[in-house]
Amino acid sequence: MPSLTEKPDVIFEEDDLPYEEEIIRNPYSVKCWMRYIEYKQNGPKSVLNMIYERALKELPGSYKLWYNYLYVCTCSYKLWYNYLRERRKQVKGRCITEPAYEEINNCHERALVFMHKMPRIWLDYCQFLVSQCKITRSRRTFDRALRALPITQHPRIWPLYLRFARNLPLPETAIRVYRRYLKLSPENAEEYIDYLRSVSRLDEAAVRLAAIVNDESFVSKEGKSNYQLWHELCDLISQNPDKVKSLNVGAIIRGGLTRFTDQLGKLWCSLADYYIRSGHLEKARDVYEEAVQTVVTVRDFTQVFDSYAHTEETVIAAKMETTAEMGQDEEEDVDLELRLARFEQLIARRPLLLNSVLLRQNPHNVHEWHKRVKLYEGKPRQIINTYTEAVQTVDPMKATGKPNSLWIAFAKFYEENDQLDDARTIFEKATKVNYKQVDELAGVWCEYGEMELRHENYEQALHILRKATAIPSKKAEYFDVSEPVQNRVYKSLKVWSMLADLEESLGTFQSTKAVYDRIIDLRIATPQIIINYAMFLEEHTYFEESFKAYERGISLFRWPNVYDIWNTYLTKFIDRYGGKKLERARDLFEQALDGCPAKYAKTIYLLYAKLEEEFGLARHAMAVYERATEAVERTERHHMFNIYIKRAAEIYGVTHTRAIYQKAIEVLPDEHSREMCQRFADMESKLGEIDRARAIYSYCSQICDPRMTPVFWQTWKEFEIRHGNEDTIREMLRIKRSVQATYNTQVNFMSSQMLKATANATGTVSDLAPGQSGVDDMKMLEQKAQQLAAEAEQDKPRPKDKILFVRSDTSRSELAELAKQANPDEIDIDDEDDEEEEDGGEPDEVQLEQKSVPTAVFGGLKQDSDATGC
Repeated sequence: MPSLTEKPDVIFEEDDLPYEEEIIRNPYSVKCWMRYIEYKQNGPKSVLNMIYERALKELPGSYKLWYNYLYVCTCSYKLWYNYLRERRKQVKGRCITEPAYEEINNCHERALVFMHKMPRIWLDYCQFLVSQCKITRSRRTFDRALRALPITQHPRIWPLYLRFARNLPLPETAIRVYRRYLKLSPENAEEYIDYLRSVSRLDEAAVRLAAIVNDESFVSKEGKSNYQLWHELCDLISQNPDKVKSLNVGAIIRGGLTRFTDQLGKLWCSLADYYIRSGHLEKARDVYEEAVQTVVTVRDFTQVFDSYAHTEETVIAAKMETTAEMGQDEEEDVDLELRLARFEQLIARRPLLLNSVLLRQNPHNVHEWHKRVKLYEGKPRQIINTYTEAVQTVDPMKATGKPNSLWIAFAKFYEENDQLDDARTIFEKATKVNYKQVDELAGVWCEYGEMELRHENYEQALHILRKATAIPSKKAEYFDVSEPVQNRVYKSLKVWSMLADLEESLGTFQSTKAVYDRIIDLRIATPQIIINYAMFLEEHTYFEESFKAYERGISLFRWPNVYDIWNTYLTKFIDRYGGKKLERARDLFEQALDGCPAKYAKTIYLLYAKLEEEFGLARHAMAVYERATEAVERTERHHMFNIYIKRAAEIYGVTHTRAIYQKAIEVLPDEHSREMCQRFADMESKLGEIDRARAIYSYCSQICDPRMTPVFWQTWKEFEIRHGNEDTIREMLRIKRSVQATYNTQVNFMSSQMLKATANATGTVSDLAPGQSGVDDMKMLEQKAQQLAAEAEQDKPRPKDKILFVRSDTSRSELAELAKQANPDEIDIDDEDDEEEEDGGEPDEVQLEQKSVPTAVFGGLKQDSDATGC
């Protein structure tokens, strides 16, 4: 086998002559050489290589030819690089020290003499050198490429160069390469930092990371925020204090505390961790203490406190292990006891520290101040200091909760410890605070007065409340926020109500009356205050004065607030005078009913009617009931008619209720009207008015759907069984059938309308399938016709002997049974009497039974007649 370096003889074939002649005529034409090379693609490799060499000799500056030639040597798979590909195949699998590799390297060098501005050639050459493990030559070739190529082409070289540098066993070389690279692309500093971490060059990694954190214009290619980078820096410098020497760790982390106020917990823990790893445990403890005293969120406090407790627990465990290994030592035992006591105190302080965090978050949170006082339970000095700090810190205008509760609790603390003078001092100071709402200052005055009452200082309590309700030098409206609350508290109903209670218990009649009059004059009274005032006057037998108080209250309020006043007033007036001042009472009722809403009218009307029944005229009472049925709410009318009918029957008798029943049936809704009709018909049947009862049933049947109200039809049926005959039963069944047909028509009409609306909204079958519309429509029509024919067949009358009547739901057997039953109202005429008359005999005398009229018919009139002896 000939050597690869031997130059074979040039052998021409007859088919090569046209190409050779063309090359002789145009030796500098690239197309001629490329056609020749294409023709020789399948020929001997030595001939193909020789043609490439001849072409490159004639055209040394041809990039296309050189590129195809060299690309074959660098494993490229383009057709233009077949030459070098063949050469690579020949050296594939061989030792990298063989001369064939150097020949390909020389080819690259020859190409770069002319093609030094082509980055693809540099890349292939560098990659080929890297594959030969020529470290120094590869590095120098990379440097030559960077010097030869313009800077815009450097991004194509650097990735291969950096990958080559990272794979070297010499970190210093890679570090120097990266430093040069970052001058061109500083945005890729994170890649350099990751490499420094991988080779344990943490000091320079921390310096680089600190530089990009302080650079506000830096944008992370990995999508990290500035805080995430800062957190990485804190973790790096805190976990490796022995390797990071170039940075001031404390200053860096404290700088982060001022920049990232929403993530203080992690940064404080990082700073403490730095001192712990450095062996400065006392400094770490100071950092933890400073952290728990400064953080403002519960999350940060939890992180810091848990880390603090874990550190103390770890140190104690280490001390105990050391003591157990080295034996008993008095100094070590003292130190261990001290650490255990410090740890227990830390755990005990946790609720207080957490409360401090919440108060730093919102110093005006009244609830948290109360919780802080509870945490100091059993420590009077701390409680007093806490209350003092609270009342000085909390701004009433910004407070969350009621700031007056702090003053009240502070005063009660002194009161519980029998220091009344100090408690009074606190209350006096509390009354001068500019609260946000008048009710808060009123609460302070009331608590002040209640404290004096608890210690039986009644005169002092009255004096305090009179002082609170005194008119200030500058009057102000209750809701005028521009004025301080001290100028508006004189209109506080809370203080006046307590003063009125105290005056009733401790004062005189005149002083109490003056307080109530003052409340009404200030127009701050409520209906309950009016009622209390009137009841107070009534207790002291000032009845007319109490009625005047009611009148004053009625003039202050409108409906519905005045309802309770009217109700109490009318009740008290009737209890007092009864029927003595009937006209005045009537005027009061008319005044109360004037403008009375329907919701509250029922009670007043019933009270009015009761007055007329007991002390007035019966017709007046009936008139009141009549008005009440129209004035009350629709839901109450049925109940009102029931009362009206009951009272009318008791006074005038049941016959007087017919007009009431008729009106109720007209006015009430269907469900109540049905009930009234049945009651009306039942009453008429009891009075023997069978025809009237039947007419009522007939009228009511028009609003009774047989499917929905079977009870009504059963009742009518039973009525006809008792009082009717076959004709009346048939008439009832006919009416039932017609009513059912009416309701069926209405239902069918509504159903058709709903189907039509649905069809318009969603379309029909013919809209969806035009080809099948005729068949489907005809099928529907045929089904409808069959249904109508079946209904007509059912409705067709069937002959029975001599009588034809409309069919009903009742079968023939039921009708036969109904006909056999005796009618109690039917007159029995025997055929024997007719025969006797025909024979000329006289008929027997008819025995008539006398029946008494029910007492309910006459009502109260029957009682009057019995009394007079008529």
